Amino acid sequence: MTQKILAICFDFGDTLADEASEVKDETQTTLRAELIPGAGELIHELHRRRYPLALVADGRPGTYANVLKQHAIHKLFTVFAISELVGVEKPDKRMFVHALDQLGIEPADYAKVIMVGNRLDRDVRGANDLGMISVWLDWSPRQSKIPANDAETPDFTIKLPEDLLGVIAEIEGTESS
Repeated sequence: MTQKILAICFDFGDTLADEASEVKDETQTTLRAELIPGAGELIHELHRRRYPLALVADGRPGTYANVLKQHAIHKLFTVFAISELVGVEKPDKRMFVHALDQLGIEPADYAKVIMVGNRLDRDVRGANDLGMISVWLDWSPRQSKIPANDAETPDFTIKLPEDLLGVIAEIEGTESS
């Protein structure tokens, strides 16, 4: 069966890495952090299923490399759109378009790309503004849990990273495994 989802984009803090566990240097670059339970396994499974993976995240460039390499998942990502390198922060559409362009995804196919994040105001809104499939990871207590408007209302809500597999199964019309 052909996959209906062309790629999956992820935020970083409190989506993959547990922000409460971050150890930072004097430049506020995270040196190491623990992953949210199940996040590493999810990334490995999505890579095994051959989904192109993108990191679309605000913050310091070294942070993501340090933590993803620490947990041996850095090489599983196809592209990186990091705010400090792109020059804007989410929900600015240029963050998402930067990743989608690197993935070779045309605007007509944005609706076949999932964006997973913990922030309604940045991740969900940015994805919704481009017509992507927005998935809100309601895991962390650190951000608002109430959409401020329709643009911040996610297409799907999950509580744990592995719940994304059920969303994918629903979208693609397959059994979750």
